[in-house]
Amino acid sequence: MVCMEIKKQLTELFSLPQEIILNLPQVILTGQEEATIENYRNIIEFTETHVRVNTNNGVLKVSGTRLVLKHITTESITIKGDIWGIEYMR
Repeated sequence: MVCMEIKKQLTELFSLPQEIILNLPQVILTGQEEATIENYRNIIEFTETHVRVNTNNGVLKVSGTRLVLKHITTESITIKGDIWGIEYMR
């Protein structure tokens, strides 16, 4: 935890991007139709109504209808469909 606190202070002091230095997930929404999650670990569950993704901050759940995985790489995942909500499940 001390190491994480030092990293947080350094990101603030030098204006570094937290998502990269602290390996935090970044969620980019395009309207209610597309969500891109960067810095994820793995996909836990995928259905047409929800996608659960493991991140360093816990499980991120994307809910909606007609959800599809549009793009998957080791760094990011893009979910497309009618997105109703995004929440952390700790």
